[in-house]
Amino acid sequence: MVHIRFEGRSYDLRPEQIRLGANMSDKEVKQLLAQHFDVAPNRFNQYVVDRTANGDLIVRPEAVYG
Repeated sequence: MVHIRFEGRSYDLRPEQIRLGANMSDKEVKQLLAQHFDVAPNRFNQYVVDRTANGDLIVRPEAVYG
């Protein structure tokens, strides 16, 4: 499962919905998501890709503290 927090909304996608491969880099994942949401790739520049122990991905805006 790929969980995305984008523009204040949450989305859950199956990897095959965005053609996600097993060993894709964070940059490749962000490019696929930009294509899926039909936005410019730089819209995901400040996003983080977290990989869970069970293989799921969480894509979210980078947290800013302080």
